[in-house]
Amino acid sequence: MSTGGEKGGGGAVKTPADFLKSIRGRPVVVKLNSGVDYRGILACLDGYMNIAMEQTEEYVNGQLKNKYGDAFIRGNNVLYISTSKRTLADGA
Repeated sequence: MSTGGEKGGGGAVKTPADFLKSIRGRPVVVKLNSGVDYRGILACLDGYMNIAMEQTEEYVNGQLKNKYGDAFIRGNNVLYISTSKRTLADGA
């Protein structure tokens, strides 16, 4: 059985669960299967990838369509979740 150990540059190996725990409270981009993006602050998520976000903006084809205070995204609609290096005010 593998214990994980260390990889490459000496940093500890991170699991997807570690990554998801580390991005709570940070800006994220959530891409849905439909192609719509939601950008905002990750409030929480569960093992089914159900996502709660704050200060959420909805983008369709790269264009801002709506702004929501809080949003809930059901996990089966999620294509991926990514940290956002941009601020929400940058808009792209």
